[in-house]
Amino acid sequence: MPSSTASPANTAPPHRTPWQRLQQLRRHPAGPWLASGLGAVFALFIVYLLVQNARSIDWAAVWSACLALPVPALVAGGVLALASHLVYSSFDLFGRKYTNTGLSVSRTVAITLVAYPFALNIGSILGGAAVRLRLYGRQGIGALQLGQILGLSIITNWLGYLLLAGALLWAWTPQLPEAWGLSTSALPWTGVVLFTLPLLYIAACQRRGGRALQWRDHHFPLPHAPGGALQVLLSAVNWALMGGAVWLLCGQEVPYAAALAAVLLGAVAGLISRIPAGLGVLETVGVAVLSPYMPQPEALAAILAYRLLYFFLPLGLAIMAFGISEILNKNGSSGKQDERQTLSNQ
Repeated sequence: MPSSTASPANTAPPHRTPWQRLQQLRRHPAGPWLASGLGAVFALFIVYLLVQNARSIDWAAVWSACLALPVPALVAGGVLALASHLVYSSFDLFGRKYTNTGLSVSRTVAITLVAYPFALNIGSILGGAAVRLRLYGRQGIGALQLGQILGLSIITNWLGYLLLAGALLWAWTPQLPEAWGLSTSALPWTGVVLFTLPLLYIAACQRRGGRALQWRDHHFPLPHAPGGALQVLLSAVNWALMGGAVWLLCGQEVPYAAALAAVLLGAVAGLISRIPAGLGVLETVGVAVLSPYMPQPEALAAILAYRLLYFFLPLGLAIMAFGISEILNKNGSSGKQDERQTLSNQ
């Protein structure tokens, strides 16, 4: 009598989706090593391209252009860079509100002002997240709550990026180098897609009505529609200020759209390259976008001045602020320990 159970030989292997195969590869012991290796190879390739590009630059002319930058332009660019950092410092306030941290507005802003330059120059994980974890941890904020705060801040940052990038690609066609091999015919429609994404986010906020998103045992806070719209607005203002700083440092010789495009494209290129602070990547992209409107040495001088004002100077101030915070926290802990020791001796 034939068995009703199919034999193993006749059983077809279960079909796996590409996502399941990727997850299986990531769980393999060699998966993390393979991912790290590929990332390192890509980073080395980017470094090679940057070195090759650097050899073709007339650095004497760039230095002369740096020295010739007008002081009013440097001051104005610095003011807009500072304004951008101040606007960005408000992004963690969304996490403060929707995760009920109980921290004051001033303390939340201060933590973000210190953490943001570390994230810009060292990276979001090693820099921004680590410093936030240290500073928020002193206030009793755990890793789970910090993850929600950081997640809302990251989303806020890229919502405005998508809005401005979409509008820019729709209304203005950049003069990209022929060596990039990119066609500009599809850029307007790409802009429509990018511009639509923040609007879909606001619609999702409206639909959820302030209820958190849930995936398995994880909850992610989502603001109401007005809060989502405010996220988009503040982020767009932040990126617009960054573009304005570059525009002023270029002596207003380039269209504002070109200066904004240099910042937007440089941010994505730096993120993809995985090089800390996009060092060299921002300069390469910025010169490529700005050089059709001004001499190459002057374009590079403007981008270098922007890096100094927006990346390096805030990092120096953040390091000093973080160091002072560590010293005050250590002294405060020592004082409390001495007080407890005195009370125990009595």
